Amino acid sequence: MGELSALNSVLGHAARVRLTESTAFHEDSAGSGVVVDLSRPGELDGLRTAMTVGSLPGSVCMCSGDVQLEFLDARGLFLTAAFLHHGVTLRWDGWDGDAVLADGRSLLRWLDLHGVPGPLRQFEEDELRYQQAGEEEKSWLAAMPPALNEFSEAMLRLSRTGGSASPQLLASARDRLRQSVPDPTDRALLLLAWCGAGSGLCSGFPSHEAVPGLLLGGVPVAEIIAGLQDPRADARHDAGAVRHLVGWKSRPEQKQDVDALPAPLRARLLQGARTSGDPDKQARAGHWLA
Repeated sequence: MGELSALNSVLGHAARVRLTESTAFHEDSAGSGVVVDLSRPGELDGLRTAMTVGSLPGSVCMCSGDVQLEFLDARGLFLTAAFLHHGVTLRWDGWDGDAVLADGRSLLRWLDLHGVPGPLRQFEEDELRYQQAGEEEKSWLAAMPPALNEFSEAMLRLSRTGGSASPQLLASARDRLRQSVPDPTDRALLLLAWCGAGSGLCSGFPSHEAVPGLLLGGVPVAEIIAGLQDPRADARHDAGAVRHLVGWKSRPEQKQDVDALPAPLRARLLQGARTSGDPDKQARAGHWLA
């Protein structure tokens, strides 16, 4: 832990710290930022505790950081600077790589209490977004046809790498589904429910959520209509149908296929889209289904 304690030794001479958010220190930050007097009782010890690091894995974040902490001595002379990254790691010139904070939220709370609330707010927003994404992923996996479970990791990997489903992956999934679910209406119902799961968005969704729509793109519209008219069809299937049919170039003959929908079915899907709470889906449905 010798390397990790080196910064702590330097901080023992600090009398003030200037806190500057990334939007400022990318430019001329001289004299900008929030200055905290560390000579007040307990102030320096509180900051040093909040900045406690637990490990130095050697990795380096590609961004320049969210907050610069510039430390000055009692005469106002520069001592050193550290950079907080995403409420998780700390960068300092004395380390070979970014150090992982023992408790990143502790430092974020300290910043918030001393006039720099943005990083904590962003961290909490990101955390909530990650939690939501995790729940959406679970929902998407739960709706996946059981016959395709063996492809789940390959599909989820698309979102982690930013890739798109290969023709080979789609062909394998399509063949497996046909073998396991020979009835076309049953297959359509499974794919429609799966397409409507996850985030349910028509745009801006994780890459893996495109797979059900791509598989539906090869399903004749007559089979999709039969599925939607089946007594087993419910709001899940309608949501998947809207997401698929009004998506960007979702079918080779998209306009013809949408026009082939019976009027009562179009009205039902349109009503479902209007109550979805997704402005993008509402607008697309209004264009395609009205």
